[in-house]
Amino acid sequence: MESLDRIDRDILALLQVEGRLTGAEVGRRVGLSQPAASARIQRLEKSGVITGYRAVVAPAALGLNIHAVIRLRTAPAQLSHALDLASRTPEITSVLRVTGEDCLIFDVHCPRAERLEGIVDALSRHGQVITSLVLRAYAGKPLTDATWTPS
Repeated sequence: MESLDRIDRDILALLQVEGRLTGAEVGRRVGLSQPAASARIQRLEKSGVITGYRAVVAPAALGLNIHAVIRLRTAPAQLSHALDLASRTPEITSVLRVTGEDCLIFDVHCPRAERLEGIVDALSRHGQVITSLVLRAYAGKPLTDATWTPS
């Protein structure tokens, strides 16, 4: 995609915080007509800059009161097995492949300690695990000019 201009960046900043804004409201906030704002949003979607929209759900409201981060150190031959396990485990909500001593980091939300124990045990079949309970999660920040440089 060609480089993003100031209006594209403003649209991205708005939609990262409020993904349900209408094209008319986005246009009003960035100084464009509704058709022009909608066209820019569609261009950002088609070019792969905007990859989707989602609802942010409070896990505790669903009874998922235990939030943990599990780090896995494993051999390269075990990576695909650990990733397959993660894809079949609904409590694992995200996986990061990382550099350093660990290979994978799993974000896990469980209703009970016994379920977390089962997940830890299953992952430990693929290598050494280190589990940390999350005491509090702070809101993420949207990507802005400070975090990317246009090409």
